[in-house]
Amino acid sequence: MIQLLFALLSAEVAMVVLLLFKTPLRKLATLGLDHLKRGRGPVMVKTVAGTVLLVLASSVYSMVEIRGRFTEIGSLTPTDQVLMSQNLLEASLMGYSLFLALIIDRLHHYIRELRRLRKSMEAVMKQNRALEETKNGGSDELKSRDKEVTNLNEQIKQLKLELEARTKEAKAAEASATALKKQSEGFLLEYDHLLEDNKNLRNQLQSIDLRLSHADSKKNP
Repeated sequence: MIQLLFALLSAEVAMVVLLLFKTPLRKLATLGLDHLKRGRGPVMVKTVAGTVLLVLASSVYSMVEIRGRFTEIGSLTPTDQVLMSQNLLEASLMGYSLFLALIIDRLHHYIRELRRLRKSMEAVMKQNRALEETKNGGSDELKSRDKEVTNLNEQIKQLKLELEARTKEAKAAEASATALKKQSEGFLLEYDHLLEDNKNLRNQLQSIDLRLSHADSKKNP
């Protein structure tokens, strides 16, 4: 029993050392503990721990009985001394083994949490890098769009200037057309007056011709 407890205690100490220091063997130890905690592993561990606790309680009870006999008699027999020492050694080894088992469980839990945190931190860092890259790409796109907007604004200004110049030209042409229209209307009025004067002159000439012809007919009966 004592040799088994020493072997168990040595194995637990070796496991604690492997988990404390970052070596390639720690990964193997962690994988072994992960495999042990799956399936029926936890049930087996709890069964072994319960058995050790029962044996520990039995050893403590035996020591209490031997202590009681010592108080009654005042001295211990060699057999009681050997049993007391054996029970004390077994109880100590079992207590240390249970304590180391608890330490191993906590170390394994903290190592897994540390790995999970590292993975999450790496994921966050990757996301931050991706966001920075997208921001840089977005800033370049924004700069190019700003340049395009600036060019478009300049083109709009030029088009406005051309439109103003064309509008001025159109107004000048409209004004000249209006002046020509008024001038043509004046020419049409003068032409109408001339036509009327020409008609009057023709009428006068005709009347004069008629008078002359009438006078000639009188002279030559």
